[in-house]
Amino acid sequence: MNTLNNYTCGEWVAGSGTGQELFNAITGDVIATTSSKGVDFGRMCEYARSVGGPKLRSMTFQERGLMLKALALHLMTKKEEFYKVSWATGATRVDSWVDIEGGIGNLFAYASLRRQFPNETFCYDGDVAKLSKNNTFIGHHICVPKEGVAIHINAFNFPVWGMLEKVAVNWLAGVPAIVKPATLTSFLTEAVVKEIIASKILPEGALQLICGSANGILEHVQSQDVVTFTGSAATGKMLKAHPRLLEESVSFNLEADSLNCCVLGTDVTPAMPEFDIFIKEIAREITTKAGQKCTAIRRIIVPENMVEDVHIALGKRLAQTIIGDPNVEGVRMGSLAGLSQLKEVKEKVELLSKSQKIIIGDFEKFEVKGADKHKGAFMPPIIFLNENPFKNTDCHNIEAFGPVSTIMPYKTIDEAIQLSKMGKGSLVSSIITTDDKIARMYVIGAACMHGRILVLNSDCAKESTGHGSPMPMLVHGGPGRAGGGEEMGGKRGVFHYLQRTAIQGSPTTITNILNTYQYGGKYIIKDVHPFRQYFEDLEIGETLITPTHTVSEEDIINFANLSGDKFYAHMDAGSLEGTIFKRTVAHGYFILSRAAGLFVDPPKGPVLLNYGIDECRFTKPIYPGMTIGVRFTCKEKIDQEKKNDEDIAKGIVKWVVDIYDASPQEARDKLGVDGETGDTVAIATILTMVKKKKDQ
Repeated sequence: MNTLNNYTCGEWVAGSGTGQELFNAITGDVIATTSSKGVDFGRMCEYARSVGGPKLRSMTFQERGLMLKALALHLMTKKEEFYKVSWATGATRVDSWVDIEGGIGNLFAYASLRRQFPNETFCYDGDVAKLSKNNTFIGHHICVPKEGVAIHINAFNFPVWGMLEKVAVNWLAGVPAIVKPATLTSFLTEAVVKEIIASKILPEGALQLICGSANGILEHVQSQDVVTFTGSAATGKMLKAHPRLLEESVSFNLEADSLNCCVLGTDVTPAMPEFDIFIKEIAREITTKAGQKCTAIRRIIVPENMVEDVHIALGKRLAQTIIGDPNVEGVRMGSLAGLSQLKEVKEKVELLSKSQKIIIGDFEKFEVKGADKHKGAFMPPIIFLNENPFKNTDCHNIEAFGPVSTIMPYKTIDEAIQLSKMGKGSLVSSIITTDDKIARMYVIGAACMHGRILVLNSDCAKESTGHGSPMPMLVHGGPGRAGGGEEMGGKRGVFHYLQRTAIQGSPTTITNILNTYQYGGKYIIKDVHPFRQYFEDLEIGETLITPTHTVSEEDIINFANLSGDKFYAHMDAGSLEGTIFKRTVAHGYFILSRAAGLFVDPPKGPVLLNYGIDECRFTKPIYPGMTIGVRFTCKEKIDQEKKNDEDIAKGIVKWVVDIYDASPQEARDKLGVDGETGDTVAIATILTMVKKKKDQ
């Protein structure tokens, strides 16, 4: 018999004592034992903070992202080994794909997210705050990694995805993790963690694992730690109220199982493709992972005149679902994760049966292919009908965490919204409709009680990831019963593991702290043109003050003819009455183009190409006779890794293009121009790709 080990303080160790038995969900056989008795949780936390934390924090966001990419690529080469282990959790190949490759996909997604962060160990958030009239005193927000450990207490239903969707985020942020999977399916988590540790891709201390009980670990948390919990609301609330969390003000994220719903719009009829989409979505969410998903559809909300049609169509589709051993050809639904889960689901079904009736499914009359239904944790899909969901409210309060759902009728979209909110907060809701007015009404009315809303129709159904699939770049979590937490969400998720601190000072000081130029900061003037310098030699704040150019009527006419932009404000002086313009005005894009002519150094050099424009504003009109100049400043440098040996070593440089009014005073007086010489008339951030002098 296999004994699962815990990975603590750089070692694989078995807990003392006999340990808890773990069972094959398909056969009922004992497959492993595990224990965490004797494991020093306090030492684990300190090891993460003192060993893993400093190593991760010393890496830049780019380095951490590349670490995630390398780990994802490595795990993909081992996925078939994980599929073999996953079978014992009762999962089909499709179920395991969501768990295993879905989890690895989160690593890939957050690896790519590194491009949205600077090549620094920290980042900044939001825009600069101008705190003084003359811009000599500004504010910003810096975000640094928390100097603690992320403790992830996960559910049994996704032993791989549940771990990887969390650790991908905290590792990119620079924070180590201790993972506590649900013991029931911890044998699969252990298999993945063994491969992660063996790969040596992560720095030591970045990941530790507890396969047995973690009871007592919260006694050791400190203020810089982050604790996350996924599972039942009752357990989550108990953990959230732990005195140590309150005493140390520890960040706690709760993602609880919820009574998610799917609504069929009043516009949909059985003859429409959207009706088939609805039935398919419901059936998939009931049978995938045998309904053991925190995002599974528990409430099916349909127009009252469509209840019978939905009942018949859903019954036919579910009747085609073959239940049994996932290794047997044709099986589309496996078992629950264990007999203990089966017992719990049956108890909840009995409670629900007191206020509503079963119309599809029977606990006794169902077939299992390739396995003994009395030994494995098998059960059929169970569908209830609640004819008065506003009166009989158990369906809005009791969740059977398996292939169980309830059909309920509604009269109007307002009623559908009301029913959706009676679940008191969920991770996800969906609505299938072709009417965007109905979609808008539902989304705005129901959003306050749902963490995510999917609007589905034939336009997007083919490529939709579905009701039950949280995506790495979107938040996963929900209000109320769903826990009030938030995970993933792209950059939003990373910020949960960073300390945001407001900083104040002069633009020059803030520039030097953030290593990103702040408008108004001191310039660095060199004798060499910026375009003559390689990526490594450019300095933040390095500025070129260009020659000037006086704009003429001929410039405006030529640009209009070349671009085709003959907007009246540029060409028709007789149409300017009632506008802000005193006379025909130069095109904004001519001003930007002419600025490029002033700051670009034409001969071949380290600059490889123009990479794009991040932002651009035209702040003041330029009339014929006015003169412009450019203050061209290196704002930020972003390193780029080589894609292959043939690729050119390079980086991206962001430049502030500050186009200013350089008109002599006599010209300004003649034209009646407001403001002062030196005022900004247009400002943009452009990006160039710049070669490195070393082939790194």
